[in-house]
Amino acid sequence: MSREVTLSPEVRGPLSVHPITDVRRFGVDAFVTDRFGGVSEGPYESLNLGEHVGDPVERVRENRRRVARAIDVAADRLIVVRQVHGSDVAAAEEVAVDTSADALHTTSAELAIAVLVADCVPVLLVDETSTRICVAHAGWRGLRDGILASALALFDDPTQVHAFLGPCISAEGYQVGPEVAELFADVPDALYPDGGDRSRLDLRRVAVEQLLRRGVDDESISLSRQTTDGGGTFFSDRAARPCGRFGLVARRAP
Repeated sequence: MSREVTLSPEVRGPLSVHPITDVRRFGVDAFVTDRFGGVSEGPYESLNLGEHVGDPVERVRENRRRVARAIDVAADRLIVVRQVHGSDVAAAEEVAVDTSADALHTTSAELAIAVLVADCVPVLLVDETSTRICVAHAGWRGLRDGILASALALFDDPTQVHAFLGPCISAEGYQVGPEVAELFADVPDALYPDGGDRSRLDLRRVAVEQLLRRGVDDESISLSRQTTDGGGTFFSDRAARPCGRFGLVARRAP
């Protein structure tokens, strides 16, 4: 069965990051950032990694430089693209300044890849049989449009893929209307009535179900117990707007 894990913080330079220890045995260094150790101020305090939320760009770039050092790459080797809640996947080696995608993949040990979130599900996919890794940004729109199917299509055999789902908003914290609920009505245990036509949606349950349907083994899926609820440790768009973005960052070990 898929496992819930608690991420423990680790100090790397000025940052406290939360390593994903499950993937170390596959030669992958990966972690989730939190809100701390950066230079941003106000609602973006302090390690905001998103350039699109209103935070001064020079502060965001310094924050990204700190994350790059934490994953041991040069700043220009930490690859982040513009996310649009879609299903496109980009190769990190081929991105340009204007690239839009909601998943990144690479086989290179010279690059680190990251997706940015503030309630959506950050997903890491690691292949047992190749050096390919992939990170994906999975909100309800991306899950509806098949971002995880697009990401899994990169791998020859989904049964050899290991998946990690990072901190996201809990079902208790995520109320949706009927237009969203009906999209996931076929997912067991993903929806809970919340009065009137409102429901609570478990994004992680949806993501796990989609991974299973695409052939990932249940025992190869792990989920963070931490959530973004309240925005205290990890940025939460539901808790405060505007807010920053935290990241799931991964690199194939050299």
